Amino acid sequence: MELTVVTQNLKLGALRSDDGDPQGRWPLLVERILAAAERVDVVMLCEVVDWHRYGHKQLVRALCDLGLDAAPLAPSRSGIGTALLFRRETMGHWVRHNPDFACETLHGFAVTSFDVGLPAPLSFVPVHFTPFDADAALSEANLVASRAHKYGPFAVVSGDCNYPPASARNPLPDYAAMRAYNAGSRTLLPAGDVTPGTAPEPDRRVARKLVQNGLVDVAWHLFEQTGDERLLARTGTDDRIDQAWVSSPLAGAVSNYRLLDRPEGASDHHGLVFRVDTDNVDTTDPWARR
Repeated sequence: MELTVVTQNLKLGALRSDDGDPQGRWPLLVERILAAAERVDVVMLCEVVDWHRYGHKQLVRALCDLGLDAAPLAPSRSGIGTALLFRRETMGHWVRHNPDFACETLHGFAVTSFDVGLPAPLSFVPVHFTPFDADAALSEANLVASRAHKYGPFAVVSGDCNYPPASARNPLPDYAAMRAYNAGSRTLLPAGDVTPGTAPEPDRRVARKLVQNGLVDVAWHLFEQTGDERLLARTGTDDRIDQAWVSSPLAGAVSNYRLLDRPEGASDHHGLVFRVDTDNVDTTDPWARR
């Protein structure tokens, strides 16, 4: 079975601007998500703000507009949470939903798993790592990667990772477009004095921690196969900080990764879409957690 997965940072729930002014960007995001494929099976969201208020009014609106179901919203210390939407006709109902340790991270997360015919459940974890502190984000990445494997070796982790991709062969960030506060979080501290002429060095530790935990960057994996540099395009103003990761048994099952950048104005982040063919998942070692 071929599953289509979409990832999107909503920007404050698609309901308001950075300054708190009301913004009705949700219809633009509906258009973007529905245009991603003929059938979208899983939508992994972050910056899910106020979707629980007024009896989950915005969440219900999203489900009606997209024709999807939802797992319970993940707990979030910041209130800028994550969500997982899914198509019941292809995914079935979730068999596990686990938000344990969510509040050990700033924005929260949950592991939602489905029986899609593999020897163990297929788990999905929408993420949004803290943008303020690379050391804290490193800890979050390690925690999330561990929890993603709670129900076995088959997992998808995707969202706003906020830090540069793992390999130094990725294109450098556009530092001319990067705000100083982002550069302060996303670059390594030089050994000596920091001056205006000091060349920034990307801090790739967060992504490398995901690799260390056995996860595979979908865009980078497909780039290494094809050499298509469009796969490495920036997802925000200055770097490829929105990333899709799969556990290693799924690496051979991913395809058709691309950015979602229309309509403009839907969010300050591009969306991502890719496919997972469950018939091509490596099922030779369906281990259980210990």
